[in-house]
Formats: sequence, structure tokens, C-alpha cells
Amino acid sequence: MKSLRKKREAGNQKALKTESLAIKRFYDLDKTVYADGALSSQDKELLGLVASMVLRCNDCIDYHLEQCVAKGWQRKQIDEAMAVAMMVGGSIVIPHTRHAAETLEYLFTQNL
Repeated sequence: MKSLRKKREAGNQKALKTESLAIKRFYDLDKTVYADGALSSQDKELLGLVASMVLRCNDCIDYHLEQCVAKGWQRKQIDEAMAVAMMVGGSIVIPHTRHAAETLEYLFTQNL
């Protein structure tokens, strides 16, 4: 997980050095969307996890799992959200559910 965090941060820094205003605005939009609003940032991270699982993006799954744990979601609550993702996405989400389960095990045993 630490190497993934470093890789993600390095990639983000490179992406933000681009001359593209659209890329920079997208990063800003991401911050705005996940901030507290009518929905809490905590709830939005759980939604981000479900969307990431349905879209089958393991890097995104790891990111949102880290955020969910950091924002106080309990394992049982995250497991239910993962079940929703499987229902919406179908059996093709199963490999990503396995990946998420491994990541969650790590996050909760490392108390991150």
C-alpha cells in the first residue's frame, strides 16, 4: 500500500505539472465533489468505492478503501457496500471484490 500511495502521489504531481487547464480543473473538481455537502465526505467515499468496483479499477478501489477506513467506516459497512457493487456490476466484479477484501484485511490489520 505504501508503494501504491507513493506511485499515486508521484503520478498526481506529474499530471498537475501539465499545461492542460482541463486536467488541472478535473483535479480541482474531484476535491470539490468529495467535500462535505448535502452528503458527507464520508458517504461520498463509500459511493466512490462502489463506483470504482463497478468500473473495475483496482487502483481506485484501493484509494477509496483507504479513504473509507480513514473516515471511520467499519468493516461490516464496507462489506455491505461491496455487496451493492457486486449486485450492480454482476459477477465480473468478483475478482475486484477479492482484491478489495485483501486490501481491507491489510488496512484493518495495520490500523491505518
